[in-house]
Amino acid sequence: MAQTGYKESADFIRNDLRLKTLPVAVKFLKQTAAFPEKTRQPSVVLGKRVTICQGVTMARTYGWTVGLTQEDLICVPGMIAFGFSDAPDPAETLGKLFCEVEFSQSDEMGRNEAGRMVRLENRECEAIILAPLQKGLYDPDTVVFHGNPAQMMRLIQGLVYEENRRISGNFGGKVECSEYLIAPYKTQSPRIVIPGMGDRIFSMTQDDEMVCSIPGHLLEKLVQGLKK
Repeated sequence: MAQTGYKESADFIRNDLRLKTLPVAVKFLKQTAAFPEKTRQPSVVLGKRVTICQGVTMARTYGWTVGLTQEDLICVPGMIAFGFSDAPDPAETLGKLFCEVEFSQSDEMGRNEAGRMVRLENRECEAIILAPLQKGLYDPDTVVFHGNPAQMMRLIQGLVYEENRRISGNFGGKVECSEYLIAPYKTQSPRIVIPGMGDRIFSMTQDDEMVCSIPGHLLEKLVQGLKK
């Protein structure tokens, strides 16, 4: 899709649903050299490390193009889920972490939950770009929409109209950035997500906000479904 097509799609969806924040285009990069011009890396421009969900907020609220590498991140569970750690067994490491902070009753239960999460393998990507969809900087792997339940309902209706299938969710209340960023890319299916604790504590996600994420190739179908 051309740059103008992304802008038209983003503008239509945002205006049709009256979204408060910008739809976000997500790209997983093998090399940081592929960052678009004027990409902001938090460790460089802010002199601080951030959480992945904070990067999403910067893109959807400020309109920034945000580039995240291991050097930009501070959230340990997020770094493990996105493959930015050297954990030999990411699921086991996440499971132990869930148990240590009392999110799971035992290491085994934590590992079972972590094993059902959609993750990136270690070093599967070297960087993540988050930018407003309307900029049309690249073909997105995932497109993310934040909104209230009524707005999510409309997005779901548009998707179901074109896709002829119901939309799935996979809920755990934590590390939900993996669900709305990675899962649509890896499964090539839309996702409905209830933001987790990190989103609420660190990235200003509001109590009335949910997330609908789609693989990039479904954007045109979503627009068609909403129009019809």
